[in-house]
Amino acid sequence: MTDLSPLFTPFRLGNLDLPNRIVMAPMTRMQSPDQTPGPDVAAYYARRARAGVGLIITEGTTIAHPVASASAQIPAFHGHALEGWKGVLAEVHAAGGKIMPQLWHLGMARIAASSPAPSLPSMGPSGLAGPGKRYSPPMTEEDIQDIIAAFAQGAADAQALGFDGVELHGAHGYLIDQFFWSGTNERTDGWGGDIERRSRFGIETVRAVRAAVGPDYPVVLRWSQWKMNDYSARLAHSPAELETFLQPLADAGVTAFHCSTRRFWDPEFPETDDTLNLAGWTKKLTGLPTITVGSAGLSKADEIATRGQRIEANLDNLELLAEAVARGDYDLVAVGRALIANPDWPKLIREGRFDEIADYGGAALEKLY
Repeated sequence: MTDLSPLFTPFRLGNLDLPNRIVMAPMTRMQSPDQTPGPDVAAYYARRARAGVGLIITEGTTIAHPVASASAQIPAFHGHALEGWKGVLAEVHAAGGKIMPQLWHLGMARIAASSPAPSLPSMGPSGLAGPGKRYSPPMTEEDIQDIIAAFAQGAADAQALGFDGVELHGAHGYLIDQFFWSGTNERTDGWGGDIERRSRFGIETVRAVRAAVGPDYPVVLRWSQWKMNDYSARLAHSPAELETFLQPLADAGVTAFHCSTRRFWDPEFPETDDTLNLAGWTKKLTGLPTITVGSAGLSKADEIATRGQRIEANLDNLELLAEAVARGDYDLVAVGRALIANPDWPKLIREGRFDEIADYGGAALEKLY
């Protein structure tokens, strides 16, 4: 019998007590007309809270900046949309859950034509959607300061509404990550250069958010090596380079890092003797709590190799997660697609009802349930 009990041990994240180690990963659902979540969105999150998710991180919610969003179906986190988020928060808390909004600016990943502001060009550090793909002029100093302020305001609003923390989306090639990555940041001023200089925008955003919410409020930063348009992209090629990148962000006020990988079982630096994944290395180098994510709990995946064994990467991969949490490699486990297909997923795995877990497929994305 697989021992998954480490996944159901409590954890303290900043000033937030979580009942277990299971996190609902942020997943864009495009179900918020006029950028405002309605009762169906509230019910969607509350159902996962009732099933025992320890912490819900919402889908990406866009900050108060004219070109932050790509669609009027993506929820915003400002203006009238905050009334919708009050309803979501009330239902999740009534269900006994904890919830954080993920604050988001798409940067050059935004498609202007389908956005709420189609006449305005998208914005990024160097106007690059990818290496050599320039569509806009570089951001001005005023642009940069406006967006940093908008992230801070979103965090302040989350705290004022009663959310349990905030996550900043600094992964996957969106705006914060566009500053991090040399492929989209060719600036030669104080916002570009080597990896330490390219991290400045993220550092200043974290500092502004921390100043807005005070010293104890949980602030999570999601980051990744890979980008939507380049799965092989790397910000850091060695543990030393990774530490150079991460430590200033930790010092700026990050409570925890949410380390996004496509497959959580992959070692981040296979050339070393250490089999730690990205979340493991991030915790080892910074000492801060980390969330791992990447195909956790999926029932259909490729065969994998780990620790000298070959196993089927179906529900057996939950045992790998539980073992890593028990060892202290990382602290929390974000589950995405499995929770879309199975709203009761934490309850099912805790009770050993593995045969009731549905496979994830495209049909699961058609509606909120």
